[in-house]
Amino acid sequence: MTDRSAGLAERLISGGHLHDPQWRAAVEHVSREFFLGDAVFRRVNGSYGTLWEPVRRQDVGDEEWLRMADSDESWVTQVDGVMAAAATDTMGGSPTCSSTMPSLVVRMLGVAEIVDTDSVLEIGTGTGYSTALMCHRLGEARVTSVEYDRAVAAGARAGLSRQGYAPTLVVGDGLGGHPENAEYDHLIATCSVRYIPAPWMWQVRDGGTITAPLTGWMHGSAFAHLRLGDDGTASGRFRAEDISFMPARPHQPPPRSPFYLTGLGEARASRIDPKLLDDSTGVFVAQLAAPSAEKIGDGDEVFLIDVATGSQATTEPAPDGGWSVHQHGPLRLWDAVEDAILTWQRAGSPHQSAFGLTVTRDGRQRVWLGDPDGPSWNLPV
Repeated sequence: MTDRSAGLAERLISGGHLHDPQWRAAVEHVSREFFLGDAVFRRVNGSYGTLWEPVRRQDVGDEEWLRMADSDESWVTQVDGVMAAAATDTMGGSPTCSSTMPSLVVRMLGVAEIVDTDSVLEIGTGTGYSTALMCHRLGEARVTSVEYDRAVAAGARAGLSRQGYAPTLVVGDGLGGHPENAEYDHLIATCSVRYIPAPWMWQVRDGGTITAPLTGWMHGSAFAHLRLGDDGTASGRFRAEDISFMPARPHQPPPRSPFYLTGLGEARASRIDPKLLDDSTGVFVAQLAAPSAEKIGDGDEVFLIDVATGSQATTEPAPDGGWSVHQHGPLRLWDAVEDAILTWQRAGSPHQSAFGLTVTRDGRQRVWLGDPDGPSWNLPV
């Protein structure tokens, strides 16, 4: 235990994030600095949007670097496949790996219901910090972790080695799990997924759990915690915690052209306020109704485009009040979104924790509102 990691544990406790004494001991023992490498990215605002500036340990000095490592902050370690240590200058792009803020890590570990004798499959090793926490509590033999990116995996392996751990580390597609060490008591995904991959269901024992953030192409999210039944199904209500991670790379939307026309198709009055899609639950509900659509814009002016069919919907304020919508293509995107939003509103517009997910033996995945017999929407498996 170091004074720095003990201080981090105390801050997580005082912030209401860390409750289990076993996880506290893990936080106190694991040095997060081992998992940042020698450089991270810092977000800066550029003339044309967000940029990422590499910050190196040698430039800021050891004292500032250790302060950064032991803060409850997320640090981006890779942008568009470029590791921070390899970046030569400030760059644009999207984060593809980060060291997640410790409060988020310990909250997720707490939700997963892990006890000392359990075996865990982690999907998304990332920097390896959460992997190290589990190694401390469970022992490295009970921890298996899969990382998609080879460079990220190498950094995690180095950090774990410095900490003295050698769990099973696999470079590959985590959506396929790792059957060699199955069955697992728990599966934890530190990446977001559009649906629960079938191999996860096969590799977790009856009575075990799957804990994973769900996401979609409108960036709505919900935090799933499912228990496997002995009938081959898994079910559970979404959690109240708003926890999300970067999407699994195979579950990201396909590339689309940055050029598009709005206002195409038939026009009519909208039955809902488009600003409802600015709400975190509202956009999650809209996403359930139009799972292959992306959302551009906010407020009164929303543009939805379905990447599978090219269908689109455009909203705008109406001259006499309210809003109008244009719809074009084989799918009436806004019709489906309106129906889902109105169903949610009739239920009192609850948080995602009022919803749940059931995965059946034949692979169907259904998000329901209220209870499993309530209104439901199928996930795009």
